[in-house]
Amino acid sequence: MARDGSPVEIYRALPADLEPQLIHAAAGEGARILDVGCGAGRIATPLVELGHPVTGVDDSPEMLAAMDARVEPVLGDARTVRLDRRFDAVLLASHLLNDRDAGAFLATASAHLEDGGLIIAEVYPPTMDWAAAVGRTSMLGPVEVTVIRARVDGLDLDAEVRYRMGDRSWHQPFAARIRDESDLRELLADAGSEFDHWLDARRGWFVARRGD
Repeated sequence: MARDGSPVEIYRALPADLEPQLIHAAAGEGARILDVGCGAGRIATPLVELGHPVTGVDDSPEMLAAMDARVEPVLGDARTVRLDRRFDAVLLASHLLNDRDAGAFLATASAHLEDGGLIIAEVYPPTMDWAAAVGRTSMLGPVEVTVIRARVDGLDLDAEVRYRMGDRSWHQPFAARIRDESDLRELLADAGSEFDHWLDARRGWFVARRGD
């Protein structure tokens, strides 16, 4: 169990699905990748297997300990960590850009990009119908995921998701901001980057480039 109560074994069991292939195609062969908020390496490990040197940053030593040894681990706060090197691509997956600290995560990404480097990031799909998702269960590998509640007020989301695997379950309440493309462009500009294109708008993945 991580310090924040997150069950490491459930995070390890979540499959990467198509994300590593999307990222690999966008970043290019052998690109050096910084995975910010890497967790237990759900995406970092497949990226290593695709030939990328990957450094993963997370504030949970338990998550980093569960990660594949081929991923370079860095214990640190994704909002403030600064490494003395730059990467070809920085990955901001999961809910980071829907968080209230999205600007800080983007500043971390921008600080670690080579000239011409890419931010490859994910947001909740802007067209997702959260009300219709309540009560719906989906399977991600061996993990059962159910949206327990979701209330949208403008662009603000208050929700809770239940993860279940075998006899283990974990509830994750969270508050988030729904980001459309206009909002993303503004956030990125504040961090010195520019929105480039959607990788898969249905899944919420997009690419941004470091500004001039």
